[in-house]
Amino acid sequence: MYSDPNSSKTVIIAGTIGNSSVIDSLIEQGKLNTTAINGKWEAFVSQVVKDPIEGCDEAVVIAGSMPRGTIYGIYDISEQIGVSPWHFWADVPAQKHPDIWAKRGLKVQGPPSVKYRGFFLNDEQPGLTNWVSDNFPDLTNGSAGYGHVFYSLVCEVLLRLRANYLWPTLWASMLYTDDAHSQPLVYAYEVVLGSSHTEPLMRAQNEFKNYYEGEWAYNENNETIDEYFRYGVQRAKPYARNSVWTMGMRGSGDTAIEGLGVEYIVEMLETLVQNQRDIISEGLGVDAITDVPQTWCLYKEVQGYLEQGLRVPEDITLLWSDDNWGNIRRLPLANETDRPGGAGVYYHFDYVGGPRDYKWINTVQLSKTAEQMHMAYARRADRIWVVNVGDLKPLEVPISHFLDLAYDAERWDVDSTAEWTRAWQQQQQRVAGDVASVVARYGKYAARRKYELLDAETYSVVNYDEADVVAAQWAELEADARAAHDALGEEYRPAFFQMVLHPVTAGRIVHDIYVAAARTRI
Repeated sequence: MYSDPNSSKTVIIAGTIGNSSVIDSLIEQGKLNTTAINGKWEAFVSQVVKDPIEGCDEAVVIAGSMPRGTIYGIYDISEQIGVSPWHFWADVPAQKHPDIWAKRGLKVQGPPSVKYRGFFLNDEQPGLTNWVSDNFPDLTNGSAGYGHVFYSLVCEVLLRLRANYLWPTLWASMLYTDDAHSQPLVYAYEVVLGSSHTEPLMRAQNEFKNYYEGEWAYNENNETIDEYFRYGVQRAKPYARNSVWTMGMRGSGDTAIEGLGVEYIVEMLETLVQNQRDIISEGLGVDAITDVPQTWCLYKEVQGYLEQGLRVPEDITLLWSDDNWGNIRRLPLANETDRPGGAGVYYHFDYVGGPRDYKWINTVQLSKTAEQMHMAYARRADRIWVVNVGDLKPLEVPISHFLDLAYDAERWDVDSTAEWTRAWQQQQQRVAGDVASVVARYGKYAARRKYELLDAETYSVVNYDEADVVAAQWAELEADARAAHDALGEEYRPAFFQMVLHPVTAGRIVHDIYVAAARTRI
């Protein structure tokens, strides 16, 4: 540990192996051992080093195997000294310390369990869009302020959560054209940019109808659509190092391709994807398309095409999906686990579509997330994990859990949910207590029936005291959550309210309303 350090001579040095002359010099002098991370994906070491540079007695040195590894090393220290990833989005205050100490041993961290880990900002109206409109100026094209200032906050929380992958907002915005600074900003943050299952080759869904003529139908308008793809590749070329290309094509507006038989669609999609690969190769000037990260999301009807014989190039990541309700539909079979492109999962914490939407507040049961994602991990669907998080704001707890599983699936195994919740709560509000029980019970109760699916007939007010038992469970849960809230220091209460107490109280109120409505019908 430091012992009465001279603050003018004690510093933090951070750099990437091969990109920092200071880091490379320390390695050459034998003062910093990076053997464990050389050539690894997103790994870092940190160590206290004596006399690292002239005029400096000691330094905490962070060395990353690649730029994101360095970033994770910096944010690792930030997290340890008490800065929450949710300091902005959930108003978690930074912890204060009279002294900060660093151990002298070598810390090695990484590589992560899942290569690409991130979230999809989707179904973002009205909640997130109204907030953005109120807090950020409209962009030059008159759209809501989903510009580079907004995305700087998104990129920061991703990186602080040790994630690296983003599908940007979809409904009424276009990251690439709304603000010319947004795409280069995401790249500068070292966040890997992708696009959703309905937005191929780095083009926002709304770009085609705004800037191109004709129908979004490859069988009728393929020349225009190919040109649309070419420009997406051309525009993204400067940022290709941090890009994952979404392949394939669906119908307009997150729908299936209509009016064609399945056999024809399968044949057309195989031709389309080969054309997309040729366009990427030509646009990026690469000799081997197999070196370019690509994914094909097998969402909804697309999985059916695969089951009907669709042939997917082996180097494209197969992104399996859940059923929109947290149940993964299919995972790699034994003869599919060695594909060079690997496999991944597109998962949902929010959904808009049939038979019902659910997007109000958090209704995620963490133990179910752990079960489903560990099944995926065991079946080697570990190339990409991306989760639909709707408005982002109401889902801080399940987002943190999902991304921690993705970063270190061995540390947070399938039975670790209670332990994870205690650790997470200690990090956010410096209290453990019975909060893990509150979070676990909330997930269990909310997952019984999504709020949007509740009605007066859900729980019987006549048989077996069912409605009374459910209402009593919610009341007890709220009392426990409020007691935990009131036991916190004043500065931590707003964050606890947002992430724990508010959803608990809201859930109790909604159930009371429907139980009361049921009683009026007796």
